[in-house]
Amino acid sequence: MDGAIIIGLCVAIAIVLWITAARAIRKDHDTERGLEPGDGDHIIDVDYSSGLGGQQSQIRVPRDPQEYAKTFVPHDKR
Repeated sequence: MDGAIIIGLCVAIAIVLWITAARAIRKDHDTERGLEPGDGDHIIDVDYSSGLGGQQSQIRVPRDPQEYAKTFVPHDKR
């Protein structure tokens, strides 16, 4: 009897999680993602702290999709 209750609760939790995930996916589906292409770079600030020290830097990502794709080509193949 106790095993049936535990299995039932696990199934109920799985169903609630599945419904919640499906709603979140549907809700997020209509929002646009990404940024508009253009000239120049996007600048991303990177801050890292481990408690004993840290690091701060910036990453530049080209706004042009073709220039961004070129960053993944090995240097000897360019």
